Amino acid sequence: MEKLIITAAICGAEVTKEQNPNVPYTVEEIQREAKSAYDAGASIIHLHVREDDGTPTQSKARFKECMDAIREVCPDVIIQPSTGGAVGMTDLERLEPTELGPEMATLDCGTLNFGGDEIFINTENTIKNFGKIMIERGVKPEIEVFDKGMVDLAIRYHKQGFIKAPMHFDFVLGVQMTATARDLVIMANSIPEGSTWTVGGVGRYQIPMACLAIVMGGNARVGFEDNVYLEKGVLAKSNGELVKKVVDMAKLLGREVATPAEAREILGLKPLSK
Repeated sequence: MEKLIITAAICGAEVTKEQNPNVPYTVEEIQREAKSAYDAGASIIHLHVREDDGTPTQSKARFKECMDAIREVCPDVIIQPSTGGAVGMTDLERLEPTELGPEMATLDCGTLNFGGDEIFINTENTIKNFGKIMIERGVKPEIEVFDKGMVDLAIRYHKQGFIKAPMHFDFVLGVQMTATARDLVIMANSIPEGSTWTVGGVGRYQIPMACLAIVMGGNARVGFEDNVYLEKGVLAKSNGELVKKVVDMAKLLGREVATPAEAREILGLKPLSK
């Protein structure tokens, strides 16, 4: 079984300090949380950025500030900017961080009900355009899928030339699709041979899904974007605490954790130049 890649989604676009005061907004706070996750064993930092007051932004300048700050303290970590941004952002706004030449970025493969009246829209043309631009810019997409239908759409767009193989999927469970062992098995068995996958469980599903990923040979995503609790009723003090919980489970279950260099090899990314 390949080594376990741990992704830390350190802040997201929606979670706030009112929910957990340790959620990072400022460049310094984002740097702090990225380092805490990296030191604990994360190979990938999934990155949204905020203004200092917590307002989500896709500003290329703000992303550059935060990415530079992360690289100062985690020089070899894989930084994966979000192109999801926040509900209501335009396509061009969402794509701004891909202009910075990251190794990876997210590619959402379907429209999603986030709750209430919030709809996260990804039309077919949006998905194809994002895929085409990522190919042109040499950015490997992490394909964000919230149900099996989005997996099928990703496979269709791959066949049409908008997503290159080998594909890497992130199954986000507990939002539109339930988060059970059955659901994760269905998703993992639906992707093309040679693909890799990560699972991110939302809220109370985060740690159970990570545990299943460890034993199934997949990879795990944790972090404040999806869950602010270390355990029921106990707020996590840092993203690092959540990463450490997964590292400890992996040790108990006999699975080694990948370094950033090993994660690059597993994902088909170029090694860092020395």
